[in-house]
Amino acid sequence: MKLAEEIDRLLALSADEARREGMATVLEFRDGLTKGKYRAAERSENGWRTNIWVKRGILLLFKTGVVESKSNPSEFYFFDKDTLPVKTLALEDRVRVVPGGSSIRDGAYVAPGVVCMPPMFINIGAYVDEGTMVDSHALVGSCAQIGKRVHLSAAAQIGGVLEPPGALPVIIEDEAFVGGNCGVYEGVLVRKRAVLAPGVLLTGGTAVYDLALGSVYRKTADAPLTIPPGAVVVPGSRPATGEFATANHIGLYVPVIVKYRDDKTDAATMLEEALR
Repeated sequence: MKLAEEIDRLLALSADEARREGMATVLEFRDGLTKGKYRAAERSENGWRTNIWVKRGILLLFKTGVVESKSNPSEFYFFDKDTLPVKTLALEDRVRVVPGGSSIRDGAYVAPGVVCMPPMFINIGAYVDEGTMVDSHALVGSCAQIGKRVHLSAAAQIGGVLEPPGALPVIIEDEAFVGGNCGVYEGVLVRKRAVLAPGVLLTGGTAVYDLALGSVYRKTADAPLTIPPGAVVVPGSRPATGEFATANHIGLYVPVIVKYRDDKTDAATMLEEALR
């Protein structure tokens, strides 16, 4: 791809040289991100794959930018790189942004029907698909891929994964429910219709215990930590080992799959269409 080759060429230059020679490329690339034309990760026949050149393009945006003031009015202070502006939305985009301090960076794709409750933040390279709810104090980090009709509850944190460029970003598939104060980081894959109860924390180093199927899920050299489709995950604990831990009744946090999604779960997590 010609654009990918030009991005690599510009990244090899100094910041000043890349800015002088590459602003047309920077703007073309950022526009493609904003429109959903370029994605940091895409589903293939063999599962999700990272588009390394897209993540390198985002690094180029950081490299070529210079910090400028966007404070307006004077009571609102905003100083950031000029290559990373706030996303401009129009009524025709059919994205509902409720007033109260939310922000979306340009270079993030936000599909029609997305609802953004204040305050929330969507970072560059993120892809948020149709009908998703991004609730108050929720974060969608850089390059995160959020599917259709996902509910990111209040204070849910979907971590950004920008470096290394080859690392898979966090992916939340269609109709998943991410409860309040959940954290999903380091390229974890949450499959379709999975439910994360409030307070669940998932990282690349987390082991997830499946009580329903008697299995343990971990990240491997070939695949990220993956929460199975329809799994219902809750915060749990397991005893710490050693004499001191036993004497003091110390337990360690562990996420636990207690069941798989059923009608009762659907009723508890269903997004109310009337609110849309």
